[in-house]
Amino acid sequence: MTSHLLFRDDPYLRKAPARVTGLTPEGGIVVDASLFYPTGGGQPGDAGWLDWDGGEVAISTAIKGEGGAVVLVPETPGALPPAGASVLQRLDWDRRYRHMRVHTGLHLLSVVIPLPVTGGQIGDRKGRLDFDMPEPPEDVAALEEQLNALVARDLKVGEDWITDAELAANPGLVKTMSVAPPVGQGRVRLIRIGAGADQVDLQPCGGTHVGRTGEIGHVTIGKVEKKGRQNRRVSVFLSD
Repeated sequence: MTSHLLFRDDPYLRKAPARVTGLTPEGGIVVDASLFYPTGGGQPGDAGWLDWDGGEVAISTAIKGEGGAVVLVPETPGALPPAGASVLQRLDWDRRYRHMRVHTGLHLLSVVIPLPVTGGQIGDRKGRLDFDMPEPPEDVAALEEQLNALVARDLKVGEDWITDAELAANPGLVKTMSVAPPVGQGRVRLIRIGAGADQVDLQPCGGTHVGRTGEIGHVTIGKVEKKGRQNRRVSVFLSD
């Protein structure tokens, strides 16, 4: 059964009710409406808690299940809410919000380094992108300055939707060589940073983002690492 994606409706939602539609053989909890983002696209699954009449369980992560379901993974084995139970989902909001800040920061990194992305990972204090970059950047400090200038412009971050066919007709929208955009549902979500003449980025993405770039705060770029003949890894760190 497909889970409704509450985090897609409102990434700032911290609590929400749901109904348990089933339990997996591994002890995962399937809900009809998920506040928790499931691991994917380089972004970790959310953590938090699930409360129900007579019980509570800590959730360590969420993963994608069969048929569009989201499965909540308990931190430790124990009592689980039965199928049909009404539950209250509570996010580890501080962790999720850092993921949102890092994720949007990485989209901006792909703006200041306009090269094909070969990999990426989002953490709750840092993130990184791997680029098809045969030679290292000449001036990392200048890149960091450009990145923070985009953050400081406090650009609006929004979403658009296009059809799979429209994406296929505009392959330049896809920056990632390693992660295919989420196609097959008939439409694809795009994350847009800035609008009109102020637009700086537009690319397919299924993850959670802040509403404005100013929320990212000051960031630093770490040492650029060589990963293979043409790949270089660039890490971005939140300052707080």
